[in-house]
Amino acid sequence: MSLRPTSLPLICGLALSGLMPLAAQAQQQLVPAQSEIAFVSRQMGVPVEGKFKSFSAQLAFDPAKLATSKIAFTVDTGSASISREADAELPKATWFNVAQFPKATFTSSSIKRIDATKYEVAGKLSIKGASSDVVVPVTLAQNGATTTATGAFPIKRLAFRIGEKEWADTSMVADEVQVKFKLALTGVGKL
Repeated sequence: MSLRPTSLPLICGLALSGLMPLAAQAQQQLVPAQSEIAFVSRQMGVPVEGKFKSFSAQLAFDPAKLATSKIAFTVDTGSASISREADAELPKATWFNVAQFPKATFTSSSIKRIDATKYEVAGKLSIKGASSDVVVPVTLAQNGATTTATGAFPIKRLAFRIGEKEWADTSMVADEVQVKFKLALTGVGKL
């Protein structure tokens, strides 16, 4: 079997990664060249990693005002990449159906501080016309003017109809997909 089914879960992960950019308010921005959203699925028991090449974030994060902080993330589903063969399949209706659903989104509903650098971002993840409430763990680190948000969380690809018809068989491609992210942000206030 090809690795193409695995890329679909990555898209879900990518959308969830948007939860991680707990950045500052004011002029907060994502630095795409220093950021990545990846996903790991298992195809016939073998881990397969992919990534999303195009995504954006809208941030209003203040560590002192979590109740009014917001994070929104958009992933271009057509930018999912695993391998040349898989990349040709991922945009199709069975997987991401990019023609009908070109974007996956995440919008935060609450942000909770766990400790000095760890947060939980709760919100709604929408992929391929399906939505689910998710909680994403995020760790923040600051180095000069850049804040880096990292984390990983699992999603169920079938809840978002990623890998339909013959690809819904979880013995071929596992239902659980691990989404990993590293997001570089500017404009975030001191933690």
